[in-house]
Amino acid sequence: MHASTQILFALLICSTSAFHLPLARHGAFLSQSSPLVLTRHPGGVLAAKKSKPNPTPDEDKQKKAVLDTVLNSIERNYGRGSIMRLGDNDSMEVDSISTGALTLDVALGGGLPRGRVVEIYGPESSGKTTLALHVAAASQKTGGVAAFIDAEHALDPAYAERLGVNVQDLLVSQPDSGEMALDIVDQLVRSAAVDVIIIDSVAALVPRAELEGDMSDAQIGLQARLMSKAMRKITGSLSKSNCCVIFLNQLRSKVGVIYGSPEVTSGGNALKFYSSVRLDTRRKEVLPDNVGINVKVKVVKNKIAAPFKVIFFDILFGTGIDSLGCMLDAAADFDIVVRKGSWYSYNDTNFAQGKVRACAVLEENPEMREEIEQQVRDALLNLKNGDPVPSSVVAVDDIVKEEAGGEAGGVGEAAGVETVVTSE
Repeated sequence: MHASTQILFALLICSTSAFHLPLARHGAFLSQSSPLVLTRHPGGVLAAKKSKPNPTPDEDKQKKAVLDTVLNSIERNYGRGSIMRLGDNDSMEVDSISTGALTLDVALGGGLPRGRVVEIYGPESSGKTTLALHVAAASQKTGGVAAFIDAEHALDPAYAERLGVNVQDLLVSQPDSGEMALDIVDQLVRSAAVDVIIIDSVAALVPRAELEGDMSDAQIGLQARLMSKAMRKITGSLSKSNCCVIFLNQLRSKVGVIYGSPEVTSGGNALKFYSSVRLDTRRKEVLPDNVGINVKVKVVKNKIAAPFKVIFFDILFGTGIDSLGCMLDAAADFDIVVRKGSWYSYNDTNFAQGKVRACAVLEENPEMREEIEQQVRDALLNLKNGDPVPSSVVAVDDIVKEEAGGEAGGVGEAAGVETVVTSE
């Protein structure tokens, strides 16, 4: 054996002996019934001691009494509800607002959540503003107050009224700068008197310094810093006001991107992190006779329900989302409404021939429409793993491959199997 190898072997034996001897000298031996923890004595050697035993019932009561005292003190100082146990509070359930499309509501877990930030982004003419106005109309129908921050100065009141928005009660602001717009949003949120606030759009929230500067001035990161500060201020009071803040956003292309998506949303990354729901809208095709467009909405992020769902529905020019057609297709998938050939029947009674006529009948009979809609919602929400999956809720892997490199949500957000909810 080589001399250096012998020296290393001797040092190894000495170090092993130094480790074991103190354990034996102190009478500490490992056993299953006596869990041991290695500690370092002041002399620099390792020894073993018993781990701390489980607390006794008296100690548990003492800790609980101390915790209750601290919780009561926090509530006295900061108000009731400042800290709570999730199991003892029923109010932690998140209320939602309908989007106007039944299948999208189900994909979101009931609709857009109150007290949260929502981002809807996509290319031009993909239904972003239409979807947001449907949310405002749904909120007003339940007695809520809606506000529209028109940073783009492009709101069409006549179109909003055709979508069901009560324009007489709609709060509208056309701010001069991004700071003014976000200050208005902050004050409306803190008032706790507004249910929905729509900001159209993030790209139009121009900082005051950029407006007052010259065209040749380089303004780097001003809008991103403005949005980051606004998110920190707004989100703190959102949950208390139970207001849903919807940011509409545009897409930009990153230069020189080889791998991954070249698309990015404007306004920096703060909005992505603070948003509880992010929806990516895309126009798929124009409907026959140019009566509307078919839109695909992808749930890129959802903190309320399962994300990565894709929904298809029609938007008709002049009237908005085809909510009746969306509901009728879902009802036929669950056999709530039976479709035989071109005839539609409900409760063993034929009520219309053709989808257009069936939608007209449902429009004329609100009680029948509400009854079918409630049955569809119950059927969709009660789907369990292993149940037969209808054609309106289909899990497919092809969409993952199709969207892997072409969505603004990023490759990481598009990973995993998506669920498609379609009204076709």
